[in-house]
Amino acid sequence: MFIKAIETVNRFTRPLHSISRNYGGLISPGASTLFFVNEEGVAITCKHVANHLLQADNINNQFNLFKTEQAKLSRDTTFKKGQMGLEAKYKYKKESVVQIKNNFVNCFDSISGITYHMHPELDLAILVFQGFNSIHYDSFATFVSDSNKIKQGQYLCRLGYPFPEFNNFRHNPQNDDIEWTNEGIQVSPGFPIDGIITRLMGNINGSITGIEMSTPGLKGQSGGPLFDTNGLVYGMQFQTGHLHLGFDLKDHEVIINGVKNKVSNSPFLHVGHCIHADKIKEFLTQHNIKFYQE
Repeated sequence: MFIKAIETVNRFTRPLHSISRNYGGLISPGASTLFFVNEEGVAITCKHVANHLLQADNINNQFNLFKTEQAKLSRDTTFKKGQMGLEAKYKYKKESVVQIKNNFVNCFDSISGITYHMHPELDLAILVFQGFNSIHYDSFATFVSDSNKIKQGQYLCRLGYPFPEFNNFRHNPQNDDIEWTNEGIQVSPGFPIDGIITRLMGNINGSITGIEMSTPGLKGQSGGPLFDTNGLVYGMQFQTGHLHLGFDLKDHEVIINGVKNKVSNSPFLHVGHCIHADKIKEFLTQHNIKFYQE
């Protein structure tokens, strides 16, 4: 059903790979999604993804200041006390994130910077990349022009990168830094998930802002396109809602492997929430950014 559409959407949808290191030393991979709207290096993603990118510089700079002060500590019996003082000053605990590195996979040859446009209300951001010589994405999104086509019961699909399988990173003990490498798995496969439109979502003014889907958007699919069987973009995945079904069980007796057990459960229906295509186009128009529709 969506074979050709996924091939089309894959040409302009890209993963954002991230690695984060906590103070205890654990390095964790993560991923999110963005897609390009024109040939000029402009993409859209979620505002919470863009905030993650901006947050990385602050976190990394603070850790560099920490290491600078740490290097000045005397390496004698007072070191441990001084170290604890620095940890208290910078509010570092074992689980505190101290480093974040991001990698825009297969997007450009290089970049020198990014201009961010954050939507004032919606979880939507425009990323304008700068300093590249060549683009590595093959196409760009085409939005549905007639929003009257977006109706309850319509069958659509989303694409993103919810399962980070890449491991091309390491900790470099020489400079106490995390870094990308050319070894190991460097890609994570895209993951599509289909569903039907269950409801259209609006704001307090009654304006339609979003599309609810019958299936969840998976972690890592944030910023990925919502599209039809022709590859036309209807929206962008930004969060998953949790609807309480009311079929609660408490101490319900069941037999598991021949043994009676009592279980309790409060089931939820997980539904995907997507920014409506009209709102994306309005935001692009506000910033004089070229996009395509049909």
